Amino acid sequence: MIRSISVLRHTLICAGLLGGMLAGGSAQAAEADTWKAVKEAGVLRCGVAVSPPYTMRDARTGQYSGVFSQLCKGFGEQVLKVKVEFVDTNWDNIVAGLQSEKWDVSLALNDTPERRKAISFSEAAVGYSVTFAYNKNNPKFNGSIASFADIDKTGITVAVMSGTAQDKAISGVLKQARIMRLPGFDETRLALMSKRADMLADDSMTNRLLTTTHADWAVIFAPSPALAEQGIALGIRKQTPQADIDELNQYISEQRKSGQMDQMIQASIKESVAQSQ
Repeated sequence: MIRSISVLRHTLICAGLLGGMLAGGSAQAAEADTWKAVKEAGVLRCGVAVSPPYTMRDARTGQYSGVFSQLCKGFGEQVLKVKVEFVDTNWDNIVAGLQSEKWDVSLALNDTPERRKAISFSEAAVGYSVTFAYNKNNPKFNGSIASFADIDKTGITVAVMSGTAQDKAISGVLKQARIMRLPGFDETRLALMSKRADMLADDSMTNRLLTTTHADWAVIFAPSPALAEQGIALGIRKQTPQADIDELNQYISEQRKSGQMDQMIQASIKESVAQSQ
């Protein structure tokens, strides 16, 4: 009986070790299959939440454009040699959708410590900080704004896209002002233009577009030091192997060194301005 128990214990231990080895092997195989799986499927799926000039979508044709849309398309077609498919989403779901494998890459994500707990990132393609656009004729501000104290007070409403890095950034510094969280790019701008909101918190480049388009009334308050200064990158799944990340980073670096990145940015800004007029 004792010997039978010993044999059974030995069998269970071996089975456990074998199971662990198989599980580990499966995990390693899954880890190694990021771009390989994309190539086998013949398509790179890019998750997109609209945020001009980084990501844009033509309402009539359904076509995507913008800096990061072009970046993902170029990587898929030129490097992986596959078709590129854009999957529409919003900022609240763009990380969760990547984790659940609804798409392979998330576009135009701020590389934050909190997000790095859930996913990985490419190197930054574009710089980022949060600024505040407002109507210079708004009597609540009595002229120019010098500090957060001028805006963080009862009676001030700040519009922001829900679930974005700028949403998190202003939530940490605004204690008295009301934060109006809205689902998309157009809604936040309409809130400011219709005067339902007194300010619009967005990234510096996007707010620069707004002031360029509405130079007669729109101005920007840029905090000093810069608020939430970081990089904007491509989000990829946590288990993506370093070799695959390096391949993506090499493509981004090549676009920057060749001047293509600057050309994409300038073209996207012009397109955004044209669309808003």
